[in-house]
Amino acid sequence: MDPMADTPSTTSGATARDWLTGARPHTWANAVAPVLAGTAAAIHGGDASWWRALLALIVAMALIIGVNFANDYSDGIRGTDDDRTGPLRLTGSGLVPPARVKAAAFLSFGVAGAAGIVLSLASSWWLIIAGAVCILAAWFYTGGKNPYGYRGLGEVAVFIFFGLVAVLGTEFTQTGRVTWVGVALAVGIGSLSASVNLTNNLRDIPTDTVAGKTTLAVILGDRKTRVTYVGLLVVSVAMTLALAATGVAALIGLVAVPLLVVAALPVVQGATGKDLIPVLGTTGRAMLVWSIAMFVAMLLI
Repeated sequence: MDPMADTPSTTSGATARDWLTGARPHTWANAVAPVLAGTAAAIHGGDASWWRALLALIVAMALIIGVNFANDYSDGIRGTDDDRTGPLRLTGSGLVPPARVKAAAFLSFGVAGAAGIVLSLASSWWLIIAGAVCILAAWFYTGGKNPYGYRGLGEVAVFIFFGLVAVLGTEFTQTGRVTWVGVALAVGIGSLSASVNLTNNLRDIPTDTVAGKTTLAVILGDRKTRVTYVGLLVVSVAMTLALAATGVAALIGLVAVPLLVVAALPVVQGATGKDLIPVLGTTGRAMLVWSIAMFVAMLLI
């Protein structure tokens, strides 16, 4: 590691557009979708709270932006992004001094922490501890001496934190309980969210292998990673069918299937490198559409 990596610079060649790209808007569905799903579960339980849902959204958005800047910083100073295919990275490109990217990450975590504390005090104080764990998980995904994202645990973490924790946390802060409907929605969102992360790592298998970044995709290899991706999409469809037990309106969730098919085709057909980039956005949109559909369904049931 470059000992000067954290040394601030007085200049930066990055524009506002570059910073927006660094925040990776294509991943923001991973924050919005679980809050919609969690609120859908709360609606089904009859105890939805819109202002708490808004606070949960602020927490989720700040966390996803924070983790994106944290990954940009950590991967950049390790040299993982020196040769990659995909959107601009602020640190790896040299446009922004590492210290500034790191500061942006911690500023985002601070916003998430502040909103999370307010939400926790309005529901259950011990959720502050859960929030702290989420922030630590966001940083140590690629940060620290032994990042778990370099040990094949990235998708597991995404499933847990942007699936189970985000959806069930949103439901709990509004209703004070967790239901099987919330669990089914959490599993569906977690699977789709993990599939977005897996696609990103599928694209980067060649460069990650050279850089020593052992992602789940590197461990599984190209073919098994593609099969796993499709399997994760199928889980969301299975959850839709399971939720039909609450009412036939839940089948509205099947509206996301065409987008899932469009997303899966390049993966199934063996696309690599830049050709996999559109899959990230399409999968994210499918997740967002599914969460909106389930939100509407729970309003109708």
